[in-house]
Amino acid sequence: MNVILTAVAVLCVIGAVSSAILYIISQRFKTIEDPRIELVQEALPAANCGGCGFPGCNGFASAIVKSDTMDGFYCPVGGQTTMDNIARILGRTADVSIKKIAVVRCNGTCENRPRTNIYDGASNCTIAAALYGGDTGCSFGCLGLGDCVDSCLFDAIHINPETMLPEVVEDKCTACGACVKACPKNLIELRKQGPKSRRIYVSCMNKDKGGVARKSCEVACIGCSKCQQVCPFDAITIENNLAYIDDDKCRLCRKCVPVCPTNSILELNFPPRKEPKEETAKAEA
Repeated sequence: MNVILTAVAVLCVIGAVSSAILYIISQRFKTIEDPRIELVQEALPAANCGGCGFPGCNGFASAIVKSDTMDGFYCPVGGQTTMDNIARILGRTADVSIKKIAVVRCNGTCENRPRTNIYDGASNCTIAAALYGGDTGCSFGCLGLGDCVDSCLFDAIHINPETMLPEVVEDKCTACGACVKACPKNLIELRKQGPKSRRIYVSCMNKDKGGVARKSCEVACIGCSKCQQVCPFDAITIENNLAYIDDDKCRLCRKCVPVCPTNSILELNFPPRKEPKEETAKAEA
């Protein structure tokens, strides 16, 4: 019995000493978290989408509190209101950020880009893209299997059952960039939302030469450079047989849209164009 009691006593002493040592070490090396981190995190929308470039809202809060400036920090979900609130917490000034929205740079609907074969594999764009070019003649176009839809935490993108192309719900899109990362074809881009949500962009990513691109899709960009020639703001470049409109330079004049021979340039949320007087007179006659 004495042996058992002695063993228990020794274990108790060892436990007490170990606890004391651990306590001393924890006090010696403990780190005190800045209380502002919790305040900033509470001001964030708690989406944890990673659209800010940090691993969740806590990572964003920790980084912005430890930084001396707010430059380069932006919460796409909370937007400017959230950034202004964070600025007040930190006693800083938040730069005004331009709201962006996701656009799908493919207009290859079933009518414009007929199917040439049937894919019977896993319903996943990443897997399908690794196996083959697609079920149409365009190897650059949308596969329509919905990786972008699955990646969106805000129900802001859906596959249109008629066109088999993803469509963005503007009111729900937060420009978090999840769909951009999910698309293996790099068809989704974040662009400026524009005044009154008006945007102009080339809805094509086909880099084949003109004849080949047009054969596979009726609305493919053929790199003819007509849009580039009429742009007064030097906003359009042609590279790898493909036109691209820089939304930092574009002034939404729409001169490029009517000259495109394949209608690959889309103009969203603009009022209807006025018909020339000559054409209107002929129609009335």
